[in-house]
Amino acid sequence: MKKSFYAFVAAAFIVFACDNAKKESTEETENVDTTMVAEKEMEEAQPNTLTESEKEEGWKLLFDGESADNWRGYGKEDFPSDWKIEDGKLYMSASGRGEAGSEEGGDILYDEKFQNFHLKLDWKVSEGGNSGIFYLGQESDELDFIWKTAPEMQILDNERHPDAMLGKDGNRKAGSLYDIYPAKPQNAKPAGEWNSVEIIVYNGTVVHKQNGETVVEYHLWTPQWEKDVAASKFPELNPDWVNVAKEGYIGLQDHGDDVWFKNIKIKEL
Repeated sequence: MKKSFYAFVAAAFIVFACDNAKKESTEETENVDTTMVAEKEMEEAQPNTLTESEKEEGWKLLFDGESADNWRGYGKEDFPSDWKIEDGKLYMSASGRGEAGSEEGGDILYDEKFQNFHLKLDWKVSEGGNSGIFYLGQESDELDFIWKTAPEMQILDNERHPDAMLGKDGNRKAGSLYDIYPAKPQNAKPAGEWNSVEIIVYNGTVVHKQNGETVVEYHLWTPQWEKDVAASKFPELNPDWVNVAKEGYIGLQDHGDDVWFKNIKIKEL
């Protein structure tokens, strides 16, 4: 009787051990599969490329790291010679001329208009640098700068550039809607480091994201928008600035300082 009991216990232990080993083997296989998928995704997510999932979601690459295809100067037919493509980055070298930009540079735009979209890109500036990302911009013979028609997500070295101390409540610091809505929280990285930003526009609702956090949200064409624009510097510069278009260009600013861009991509909504 005792031998039968011990044999039963031994058999049960063997079954339990086998089941447990099988379970651990299955979990290890699942972990390996998950790791392989993650590693594959990381391999695919090289600078200035789209992953397979991004392609399936409808993302479009605006800069491939090698050419300036579809980019041109604001109010020009060609791509300005002072803008360079170096080591997979779109680069504007400092001219020291401030907002006037370099003589052979100036603001650039992607030669296609967008209405509702989700834009992503990475930027960095040198010490004391200033630049900007424009959206819903317009172009005409009467307008010499894209900022006279377009909202601007500010690019700035907050520690050194005077704009960080101007405006109201920090509304000229990095990530802000320039001179209107401050980026909160203010989470920009120091000069020389890459910042990842996103701009989402959908039927008048606009969101700025900076380094993974929503820092600005506002609504075009509303009474609040009109009030807030009236309190900014724009009415004096262009009385019609408040009437932002429903569709327009994506632009990058030459503000006379070193600035770099990469991983520029967009998804229409």
